[in-house]
Amino acid sequence: MLIAFEGLDQSGKETQARALGTTLASAGHIVRAVSFPDYETPIGIELGKALAGERKFGAEVMQLLYVANRFEHKPQLIQWLAAGDAVVCDRYRASSVAYGEAQGLDATWLEEIQRDLPQPTVTVLLDISPETAVVRKRAGRDLYERDLHLLSRVRASYLRQAEAGWVVIDASQSREAVTAAVASAVLPRLSPR
Repeated sequence: MLIAFEGLDQSGKETQARALGTTLASAGHIVRAVSFPDYETPIGIELGKALAGERKFGAEVMQLLYVANRFEHKPQLIQWLAAGDAVVCDRYRASSVAYGEAQGLDATWLEEIQRDLPQPTVTVLLDISPETAVVRKRAGRDLYERDLHLLSRVRASYLRQAEAGWVVIDASQSREAVTAAVASAVLPRLSPR
């Protein structure tokens, strides 16, 4: 199974992915955690420089780099899934659709260039407003995190995509409440170990 956590920065994706991973491991699953972008790969290093303002890439190039960063991990993802492991992703395919669409790119194209990546079993949207994201992280915000109008469009794209049957959690609640909501919504959708 592949569980993807999506949402704006500071929505709690890393925290909730870790919490769900712990729950799944306690239930006997082998859990593999992946976070995208992976800034340790050659493509990830370029993404990090772009987000820090050291590189100037257009929206298409940025999304192609994000997608390529996921493809760097495709063989490992396939191996883990074939072994029956639970793969928990902090960001995955929908992020490129949300951020690309918010920058005027075609959502169908963004989905098509990722069609050969493994499909998520469950996608969890941790929904917060851009204003909440700013309150949670006031300093050290990257290029995208500083643009509230962009983040509003990103959120709208996520909510549109979520209509396909995602789990949507109000992530403005307490961490404990979000963890409980994720577990109660996601665990029944997964096959037992």
